[in-house]
Amino acid sequence: MSPDRPLQQDYEVRFDWAREGLRGIAPGAGVIVVIDAISFTTTVERAVSAGLEVQPFAGVRAEAERIAAEGGFGSARLAGPRGGEGVTLSPSSMTADNVAAFGATRAVVPSFNGSRLASAAADFGVPVLAASLRNRTAVAEWILAHQHAVGRRVKVAVVAGGEVRADDTVRFSVEDLLTAGAVIDALGKLGIDACSPEAAAASAAYTGLARAMRHLFTASVSGVELRDDYGQGADVLLAAEVDVSTTVPVLLDGVFQVVDPNAIG
Repeated sequence: MSPDRPLQQDYEVRFDWAREGLRGIAPGAGVIVVIDAISFTTTVERAVSAGLEVQPFAGVRAEAERIAAEGGFGSARLAGPRGGEGVTLSPSSMTADNVAAFGATRAVVPSFNGSRLASAAADFGVPVLAASLRNRTAVAEWILAHQHAVGRRVKVAVVAGGEVRADDTVRFSVEDLLTAGAVIDALGKLGIDACSPEAAAASAAYTGLARAMRHLFTASVSGVELRDDYGQGADVLLAAEVDVSTTVPVLLDGVFQVVDPNAIG
């Protein structure tokens, strides 16, 4: 089967993994939901909630640093690496104090996974939303309002980033599966429920394990790595919080920002 063959086309809500899966389920979709729960999309939600726009970078950090050194990002500033000072890829870095001291209203945020996935999703020319457990219901409500605004049911492509290994292959990540399932569950509660089998299975994973989010996130491979290798267990705890935010970051003109669902045709 061709990796670029359109998939799950008969369904209103679709689910797949990473950039390869995006190419399969995005054609014909009216909204794309991108998930990289630990950490990119959680960081984006926290940043936009704090008043900072986020420009996802399509390449690797070394390339972003070169462009920043040459002044290529204009008025935007490059966020720091995980574990650095101030505004970084880390969700816990997106505090009011750090955002105020950042010196710009737009942060360029590279990540090995989520930022590249978001940039690829933008190529399909439809609204791209950054979802996490924190804003999963708000994301579903945004999509419903957008459907009302355009006067039709639009198809939704939910894409989980997974974890990307050093050789650029994708590793399964339980936190992204559960977050995707949480968004799909929230959509279903609003009547957006014509799910592909893949989407239905992700939703069932979330509903069956909803009481264990904190444990599953902290005990996951990604969660343990962040805690033990980077000393950033607080980021994992932030990512495991459910429905604590009403912010829906929307990728418009290459930048995640707050966008009224009625303003996009």
